[in-house]
Amino acid sequence: MAQKRVIVSGMRPTGKLHLGHYFGVIKNWLKLQDKEGDKYIFIADWHALTTSYTNVEKLKENIEQLMLDWLACGLDPEKNVLFIQSKVKEHAELYLLFGMITPKSWLELNPTYKDLKYNLLKLYNLKAQFLEKVLPLVPALVEGLKLKVEDEKKFKDLLAEEISEAIVKALFEGYVEAELLKKLNIDKKLLYQIDTYGFLGYPVLQAADILIYKGNTVPVGEDQLPHIELTREIARRFNRLYGETFPEPQPLLTETPKVVGIDGRKMSKSYNNAIYLSDTAEEVEQKVRKMVTDPQRVRKTDPGRPEICPVFTLHKLFTDEQTLKMIEEDCRTARIGCVQCKKILAQNINNFLEPIRERRNYYASNKGELWDIFNQGSEQARKVASQTMEEVRKKMNLP
Repeated sequence: MAQKRVIVSGMRPTGKLHLGHYFGVIKNWLKLQDKEGDKYIFIADWHALTTSYTNVEKLKENIEQLMLDWLACGLDPEKNVLFIQSKVKEHAELYLLFGMITPKSWLELNPTYKDLKYNLLKLYNLKAQFLEKVLPLVPALVEGLKLKVEDEKKFKDLLAEEISEAIVKALFEGYVEAELLKKLNIDKKLLYQIDTYGFLGYPVLQAADILIYKGNTVPVGEDQLPHIELTREIARRFNRLYGETFPEPQPLLTETPKVVGIDGRKMSKSYNNAIYLSDTAEEVEQKVRKMVTDPQRVRKTDPGRPEICPVFTLHKLFTDEQTLKMIEEDCRTARIGCVQCKKILAQNINNFLEPIRERRNYYASNKGELWDIFNQGSEQARKVASQTMEEVRKKMNLP
C-alpha cells in the first residue's frame, strides 16, 4: 500500500513578506495545496528566537503580519493545516527527546550552522589567515605521525582545516593572545550572543517539527538539504533504538528564482530594496521608478541591454510573453525608454498585487477571524502531534 504523502513546511516570522518570498516559497505552497496528501504549514516562532531572542518586542506583530500575508496570497485553511509552532507544545517535547539521542558532532558539522556563525562573526578572514600559516607546517606533522594514509592530500587538507578552526576557537576561549581580536575588530561578546544552545540545536527542533506529523515530504531549496539529511539521520537513530516509528522524509526540491530588488541586488528586507506584498499601488510605483537600469543607457536614444537590466528581470515574472518580447526588442532598438518600461512594470506588479491587497485588507479588518483560523489550525495540528507523542513515550518507556 502506497504511503500517504505528508508535507511539512514552515517560515520564521520576521515581518511583512515581499515578492522574493512569494516566488521563492509561497507560489510553491499554492501549487502543493491542490495536490493529494496532508499539508502542515506553520509559523516557526520558536525558530525566530534562535537568532533574535534579544529582540522579541515585535514578535507577536510579526506573527500576525505573516498570517495576513499567507491568507492574502491564497493559502487555504480548508486545504492546509495552518498553525503557530509555539501553540503546539508537543514540538518542544519531541525536540527535547531527540536532543537526548542526537550526537553533538552532527550539529557542529552542520554547514549552515558553521556558515552563519562564521559570517556573522567575520571569522572566515581570520581562519584564512591561520590556514595560510598552517598549511606549510602540515607535511612535517604528517611525517612525524608516521601514519599510513590512503589519500595524503585530503588528509593534509583536513588537518590544516581542523587546526585553523582550533586556533580560532582557542582565541575566543582566551588560550592565546586576545590582542589579535582587537586588531581584527572582532567582538568576543558577539560569539556568546550568537553561539547559543538554541542556535546549535535548531536543526533538532526542525526535525521534531517535521517528524511529529510523520512528515515524509519537505519542500526545500538546495541550501536546506543538509537539514533534511540530519532529520533523516535522527529518524533512523530513533527507529534503531526504539523501533520503527518515523519515516525518513524526502526533500522536494523547489525552484527558487532570484528576485531582484530595486537596487539590482537580491530582494531582501535587510538591503531595504524590497517590494512588499502589502505595499500600496503608489508605493510600488515609487519603488519601481527608483529601480536601477542598464548603466550604459544614459539617454533614451541609447540602445539598451535587457539581459543585464533588473527592470527587465522583474518583467519576466509579471509581464506576458508577447509584451515581454516587444519590450526586449524596443529596448535594444531604443524605441522604448526606461521611464515607459518602468511604468509598464509597475502596472503589472500592481495588477498582480491587487487581489492580494484586497484579501489582506479584509483579514486586517477582521482580526478575530484571522486568529480563529490559526488557533483552529493549531488545535488540529496538536491532535496529530499528541498521537505521535503517545507513541513516542510508549516506545521510550516513559510514563
